[in-house]
Amino acid sequence: MPEPAHAPNARTPKPAGTTPDPVRARRAQIAKWTQMANRIGYLCIALAIVLFVLAFALGFNGTMSALIIGSLVVGSILLAPAIVLGYAVKAAERDDRERGF
Repeated sequence: MPEPAHAPNARTPKPAGTTPDPVRARRAQIAKWTQMANRIGYLCIALAIVLFVLAFALGFNGTMSALIIGSLVVGSILLAPAIVLGYAVKAAERDDRERGF
């Protein structure tokens, strides 16, 4: 009986030049984290808007004000560096493509 072309435990050699680039791996990791921070940050801003509309309709009190301000602060803290780092990662990837790396 002939053996299969690829045995489950057989090691196949990697083609030359496919070793993972540590800079690109780190860049991908940063891109993943910035995307998550963007989503959470924009969610906090949306929450602040919803809370503001509710407070406007039902009446402002100290708790609603604290929740609105808190969500705006958390959203801003997350969004400011995430947006800058997101643009930096995109610019670095574009520069690598233009240079042929």
